[in-house]
Amino acid sequence: MRKILGFGLILNVLLGGVVLASRVQSPPPVATFSIVAYDPVNGELGVAVQSKFFAVGTVVPWAKAGVGAVATQSYANTTYGPRGLEMLEAGISPQEVMDSLTRSDEMRARRQAGIIDAKGNAVTYTGDSCLAWAGGKTGKYYACQGNILVSQAVVDAMAAAYEASRGELAERLLTAMEAGQRQGGDSRGMQSMALLVVKDQGGYSGYTDRYIDLRVDDAPDPFKEMRRLLHIQQGIKHLQIAGRYYRDKNLEAAVKEAEQAVLADATNADCHYDYACYLSLSGKKEDALVALKKALQLNPKMSDLAKKDGDLSNIRPAASFSKMVEEAEAKAGKK
Repeated sequence: MRKILGFGLILNVLLGGVVLASRVQSPPPVATFSIVAYDPVNGELGVAVQSKFFAVGTVVPWAKAGVGAVATQSYANTTYGPRGLEMLEAGISPQEVMDSLTRSDEMRARRQAGIIDAKGNAVTYTGDSCLAWAGGKTGKYYACQGNILVSQAVVDAMAAAYEASRGELAERLLTAMEAGQRQGGDSRGMQSMALLVVKDQGGYSGYTDRYIDLRVDDAPDPFKEMRRLLHIQQGIKHLQIAGRYYRDKNLEAAVKEAEQAVLADATNADCHYDYACYLSLSGKKEDALVALKKALQLNPKMSDLAKKDGDLSNIRPAASFSKMVEEAEAKAGKK
């Protein structure tokens, strides 16, 4: 009897080992929906993705300015990103890149991917064993795809929304994703999201191509959080452009860009403060005082900077300036 139990125990261990090995070899699928796209007006390339998967932005989106963008998902093979971009940079077409990547992949039947190059040529791929609903759609300058979706309506809505949208690429990508979510999106629900847009010298101080690189790793409504982050990012981008105009001594253009920063993110005190500075330098004193008041309301701790900043010297003599600074100091607990 002991021998039988011993054999049974060994058998269970062996079977358990087989199951464990299988799980290790096959991690959870990156079941998701995504879009890759190219903007011919300014040369931007981007990827947007959402999934019921933790930190999807660490897996799916890949892009390089002047080269292309790749989305790899559904038991994602993350080598598709760097390898795909390398081939695109060598002048190989997106279709040939996709064929090469999948041909050499033993798990190609479970993979899904979208690829676009810097000319707008796009291709999407869905393996035969991807979990339903799974599929993709290409159009002029974009490709969208998804798996474990509620239905084909998700991808169709994404394509239609992208084609009808206007404006910056990041906004268009997010609009397309939101349209897909309204049709049900990932049938398992929502968890994480990523938005990546690249362009030449688009990153901080022009040192990288990362124009927009935002991620929501875990949230009940990643779309809402992504919208919030994008507004902040857009405000900062407008301030950076305004700063370049300022350094070039183009105050009129700096004022316009700072105004756009305020419109993009009205909750950011820095946007209002910089706007006040450019208005003050331009001699628009009343408007500058209004902008500064809003900045100090949002962040009273900026009162010290306001008292010393040479850019505000034109409005510092105003009685309303002293009053708003005193009120800000009181809120900040400095008096």
